[in-house]
Amino acid sequence: MTVDQLIELLNASLPKPLTPVQEWLLRSAWENKTYSSMAAEKHYAEDYLRKISGELWSKLSDFWGEPIAKLNLRSTLESRQLTKSQQQLIQQDRSQKRGSTLAPPTLEFPSGPVALDSKFYIERPPTEELAYSAITQPGCVLRIKAPRKMGKSSLKLRILQRAASLGYRTASVDFQQADAGVFSSLNAFLRWFCANVSEELGLEEKLDDYWKQEIGSKVSCTIYFQKYLLASSKGPVVLTLNEVNRVFEYPEIAKDFLPMLRYWHEQAKRVQVWQNLRQVVVYSTEIYIPLNLNQSPFNVGVVLKLPVFTVGQVQNLAERHGLDWTDSKAAKQLREMVGGNPYLVRVALYSICRGDVGYSQLLQKPAAAGGIYSDHLRSLLVALQQEPELTAGLKEVISADRGVKLAPLLAHKLDSMGLVNLEDGLCTPACKLYRLYFAEQFLDGSKLREFPC
Repeated sequence: MTVDQLIELLNASLPKPLTPVQEWLLRSAWENKTYSSMAAEKHYAEDYLRKISGELWSKLSDFWGEPIAKLNLRSTLESRQLTKSQQQLIQQDRSQKRGSTLAPPTLEFPSGPVALDSKFYIERPPTEELAYSAITQPGCVLRIKAPRKMGKSSLKLRILQRAASLGYRTASVDFQQADAGVFSSLNAFLRWFCANVSEELGLEEKLDDYWKQEIGSKVSCTIYFQKYLLASSKGPVVLTLNEVNRVFEYPEIAKDFLPMLRYWHEQAKRVQVWQNLRQVVVYSTEIYIPLNLNQSPFNVGVVLKLPVFTVGQVQNLAERHGLDWTDSKAAKQLREMVGGNPYLVRVALYSICRGDVGYSQLLQKPAAAGGIYSDHLRSLLVALQQEPELTAGLKEVISADRGVKLAPLLAHKLDSMGLVNLEDGLCTPACKLYRLYFAEQFLDGSKLREFPC
């Protein structure tokens, strides 16, 4: 069985359906993700994930009548087929939850990038076409900037797919996957970087053939790319660098690594082999490390700032979920509540279609404890509590009735978390949902003044 079938079976069979976070944990464990990577992905405390995972494995063990845990989940269940009675049970459960849907859609839990073959990916013109056009330009740098949960990874998948369709080779490096020790020195970091790109391109790692202590790690890295990685590819290479903001956390590395990316871009003007490198830099916050304007890769190339969903796009996605929202009123109300955030919109539509929450109930109490957003909101709260200055800054923003000017670093951090909109140096709440929830946490919510989020 697939993990989707497993989740449907459990939800149809158990007295109480799985919560969204339990479903996400099941999917993550099925993909063999570690608890530490799960915690980093969702900004949960690792101990909290282990606790609720223990409860989940106990529930699965009772259901199957045998020990089920993270390590043996997929190996135990993937080879099994659903029985006829289990298939009937799932079909009955789908029919009961159909409710207001026009047709019984096959739902997808909104976690991680939207799959390439998913009907739930909504294009935001002209974003995609600009990205596809950019990677055809010799030596290009394409910068994709947006807060978390805005669809950067989903767009990145489609860029790589388009590149492959053009016959380009592709490589993707995610800096969130780097161990802490990788950032111990520039040399260690650049060797890790080159080794990963080699692996992605299917090339044998030959670092020691090109790495020379006498000329330094930056020059060695550049030579490795020019004389080995690019020379071996014999055509364009699209290199995506995901979560580059992780590098920003290590200024001593960033101040050398980022200018090197800029240097590679400039080399394309005079060295033909560098024209084959097409860089796609994905990040969620502005760089706050002082760099000479002529060294920064963040003032060259094409920049795409992913927009929130329009009312029409929310309506389109609702229809793909089988909902009859043709008058657009419901789409407009939902968009206003969650600020058009693609992830929050998908969670709402998924939950409505499953019957987890009614639309009116969602609008009346969107930030309710135990509601569909509770795990997401709690993870944000935990992240804020780890940095008191972020809590103080957000408290100031949500208590004001107009835009607030915060210290640049503080504003950019809150923006990268998706908690505020940052425009002309002024911060406003990203959406009504966040304002309501954090007002309850930090303020007397009943005294909250009206603010047009």
